[in-house]
Amino acid sequence: MLSAALVSLGVVFVAELGDKSQLITMTYALRHRWWVVLSGVGIAAFLVHGLSVTIGHFLGLTLPQRPIAFAAAIAFLLFAAWTWRDSRAKDDDTQEVRVAEPRFIVFAVVSSFVLAELGDKTMLATVALASDHNWAGVWIGATIGMVAADGVAIAAGALLHRRLPERFLHGMAAVIFALFGFWLLFDNALGLRWLAVAVTGTVAVTAIGTAAVRYRRTRVVSAAESGSAPLDSSPERH
Repeated sequence: MLSAALVSLGVVFVAELGDKSQLITMTYALRHRWWVVLSGVGIAAFLVHGLSVTIGHFLGLTLPQRPIAFAAAIAFLLFAAWTWRDSRAKDDDTQEVRVAEPRFIVFAVVSSFVLAELGDKTMLATVALASDHNWAGVWIGATIGMVAADGVAIAAGALLHRRLPERFLHGMAAVIFALFGFWLLFDNALGLRWLAVAVTGTVAVTAIGTAAVRYRRTRVVSAAESGSAPLDSSPERH
């Protein structure tokens, strides 16, 4: 059991490095408290790898790829719309902004994480390991490995959250969710990779261009305000 746990931990940790799950986790950490995101990741990892072990060790089945990809795409696009709405709400000073309760954030993390991982290479690796290793060891090791790898992403997201403006972080999170949603929809669900590349590329370029224009506009406004400050603060002449 110990050897199975160690092997699974190492395999899953390495497989998660640079995977979309890390980026998803970091995206949530940009907006929410780290312990809430980590709780959701832990629950999702436990569920995903429990399912992987069941499939690999007990059932020997395969999952339907396209329906899962379609459901994941819809979920990510909904998360993108939700995040974008929150960023717009923060711009309205007259509107009271509601902060989502931790249990709702945990549910969002768990649902998006599970949908993203179903049929992913990490899950397939766990299925393969469970087919010829101790199932309990594989389950424990894979769960710990995923939580550890995504903990690195949470730390990166928390660091960025302290250094970057909140409005920018919300916008970036919405764009990332949208990119995942469109890619899963057109590539994984519909099998149209060329369209997935075109759509996600267009969204990315548009987002970068919009951010650049807003940044330049902000710099111009700041320069104008700093230039007029001495005039406003100068004493009146009688």
